[in-house]
Amino acid sequence: MQRAFKDTIPVMTGYIVLGIGYGILMTAKGYNALWALAAGIIIYSGTMQFVAIDLFSGASFGTVALTSLMVSARHLFYGVSMVERYKKIRGLKKLYMIYALTDETYSLVCESDDEDYCFWVSLLDQSYWIIGGVLGGLLGQIIPFNSRGIDFALTALFVTICVEQWLNTENHTPALIGICSSVLCLVIFGANNFLIPSMILITVFLFILRKKMEQNYNV
Repeated sequence: MQRAFKDTIPVMTGYIVLGIGYGILMTAKGYNALWALAAGIIIYSGTMQFVAIDLFSGASFGTVALTSLMVSARHLFYGVSMVERYKKIRGLKKLYMIYALTDETYSLVCESDDEDYCFWVSLLDQSYWIIGGVLGGLLGQIIPFNSRGIDFALTALFVTICVEQWLNTENHTPALIGICSSVLCLVIFGANNFLIPSMILITVFLFILRKKMEQNYNV
């Protein structure tokens, strides 16, 4: 657990700050801290939680389901890449670790074969997010905030993660594939429909270039 806590400190700082922003935004929309707590436990997807705030007002089940699929489609690819790694884990522990496989958690557990380490990283990361959301919800009820622009915080986090990964790796092919595929699909399908096509296109390119990239990593 100590190693997991040490490695998740950067995630903790980001999650608590973002969670506070989420909780404040929830309050601004008329929901209290209990809603932030429930969303952090049940939904636990930062992007989807921000999007879900507007869906709470009465969106249909079909709209919620389709939106959730489009927004969180990238998690399907996280899960596929972790099939072998999580294969030996059994019971509720395995189900929870699958459920808790968010972006930042994945970036840590994908490099480890230690089951306990992966579990603690998953649990700690979700705890950070829940704590931040509840704190934000409480602060929003006590102190009036102008929530304009808070929902951009999640976009800023993704940009930061992308830049950090770019600087820490020598092979930028996967990143370039992701950027080019996303831009192309954005132009073709538009801002509301580009996510799933871009993920499919990225997967196709990565599959085609997989052997070449693996050779580059092994050199």
